[in-house]
Amino acid sequence: MISPASCIDREMSNPELEKFAERYAKAWCSQDPDSVAAFFAERGSISINNGPPAIGRAAIAKEAEAFMTTFPDMIVTMNKVARDEEGTKFHWTLTGTNTGPGGTGNKVRISGYELWKIDNGAGGSRATWTGKPERVDEQGGESINDGLIAESKGHFDAADYERQLQENKRIDDSSKSRLHLRHEI
Repeated sequence: MISPASCIDREMSNPELEKFAERYAKAWCSQDPDSVAAFFAERGSISINNGPPAIGRAAIAKEAEAFMTTFPDMIVTMNKVARDEEGTKFHWTLTGTNTGPGGTGNKVRISGYELWKIDNGAGGSRATWTGKPERVDEQGGESINDGLIAESKGHFDAADYERQLQENKRIDDSSKSRLHLRHEI
């Protein structure tokens, strides 16, 4: 039986939280979607810009895979992780080139944040600090999801993202036009 005290979110210390967030950012850079999903509780969820949530590790891995496919050279850096009145916020910057299938070849640099709820529910597995999942039993009422992301709500400026893709495209098209004009002269 789980004690009521174990139902209260265990807050990671700031150094623990920073290390967790740094490993999470590295997982996004890994081109291994399962390594991202391992940071989530078994029934955890992620939603992006108020979109429908991807629920469960398999769905979260698909979301990560979509970004990794779109930006094969994607780098996600942790800007900071902090707690405020809304909760824990993981601030990040994504840089990459849109060279995945159907990609434009345009470079993107976008910053945003994820608002995290950290889980301490029962059932499932948890990620070790290396990002690899491990099975843990519930001896002493300890949750096996303790310290994982139960819910992540990601936010970034979608208009700025689209603008970057379009501006880069216009710049590329403009350069091609100048080259074409030079060849005609």
